[in-house]
Amino acid sequence: MALLIFSVWLPANAAPNLQQQVGTPTPGADGRIIYIVQPGDTCTRVSLLTGISVDQLRQLNSKLDENCTLVEGQELLIGLVAPATETPTPIIEFGTPTATPTPLSGTTEVCVLLFNDVNGNAIREETEPAVADGAVSVTEINGAYSGSQTTVIPSDPEAFQGICFTDVPEGTYNITVAIPDNYNPTTELNASLKVNAGDIAIVPFGIQSRDVVVDPNENQETPGDGGQNTILGIVGGLLLLGGVGLGYYAWRTSRPESKLSGGGYLRK
Repeated sequence: MALLIFSVWLPANAAPNLQQQVGTPTPGADGRIIYIVQPGDTCTRVSLLTGISVDQLRQLNSKLDENCTLVEGQELLIGLVAPATETPTPIIEFGTPTATPTPLSGTTEVCVLLFNDVNGNAIREETEPAVADGAVSVTEINGAYSGSQTTVIPSDPEAFQGICFTDVPEGTYNITVAIPDNYNPTTELNASLKVNAGDIAIVPFGIQSRDVVVDPNENQETPGDGGQNTILGIVGGLLLLGGVGLGYYAWRTSRPESKLSGGGYLRK
């Protein structure tokens, strides 16, 4: 009888002693409570040490086999707690800035060059000067921008790119030019131009003084034409000589003949 009472009393007092050996587990930063398997540990011993049932131990550690085999040094999850919430770092506000950053203007520049097209080839040569007193108009097709200026003679012809319209919004523009008196256009006097922000566009228009007469056949001769003209001259001379010979033959054959004594004929 005493033996039976002792066997009942022993399991009842064994768990507190084991739990005292383990102590209170400390959760990690992620809230998990881990037990490290010691030599001789079994699932039943870990259950007694930690105060959780074997079934709970299996649920928390799905990799345990059906025999609940443990290996020394193995990590067992025996509980979860909510991780501690970190204290947020306070945001320091320095107040509203008094200066407002300047945004990009998103504009472009359009320069119009009216030049004296001396040789009439519709291309601006370095020696062809700018012409003053021309009226230039630049208009955005949707009416977002419109501007006009009068052309001038530049103080620095080599660096001159024309009269320029600055801070022009990007878009598509119609550009027209009214030329001064005593000039004829050598190019179209209107153009359509599409510009994007940051572009610098240069649009040339050519005109020519009415006092300048350009022979359209001037300088049309190409290298080798001299030899060709010589050959044509020789052929023409031969044809002329042939014509003279044929004329003389026709004249001789058309003259009346007189019979001479001895059987000959005399042409008159």
